[in-house]
Amino acid sequence: MEIPKGAIPHLCAENASALIEFYKNALGAKEISRAPTPDGRLMHAEVEINGTVVYLNDDFPEHCGGKSNTPKAHNGSPVSLHLNVQNCDEAFKKAVAAGAKPMMEPADMFWGARYARVQDPSGHEWAFMHPLNK
Repeated sequence: MEIPKGAIPHLCAENASALIEFYKNALGAKEISRAPTPDGRLMHAEVEINGTVVYLNDDFPEHCGGKSNTPKAHNGSPVSLHLNVQNCDEAFKKAVAAGAKPMMEPADMFWGARYARVQDPSGHEWAFMHPLNK
């Protein structure tokens, strides 16, 4: 088994299995592995999105002092996952069509990029960007 390099996002979800399917449809994710518990929740899963490995797991409040660790339980996530894409507008449309909540429509930014943001069904925020040709 090859160990991924770099910082790996590890996302907690209300329904990690459904979130994996969303990521496949919205972001072109490829599932690498999943480790379910006897009750069907995922204690660990791995997907590849845009060349980067992302870890996921279901929420296990019973192992966290009874507290949920999903973005929704914390009234949103302070972290945004950023994807450099070929076409920001198309990535945004695809994610919204798959069920993402639009947070910021694609727009040209002062730093020289086309940029947009969405929120996935579990509450994680994703940003799309491609450089503007000047």
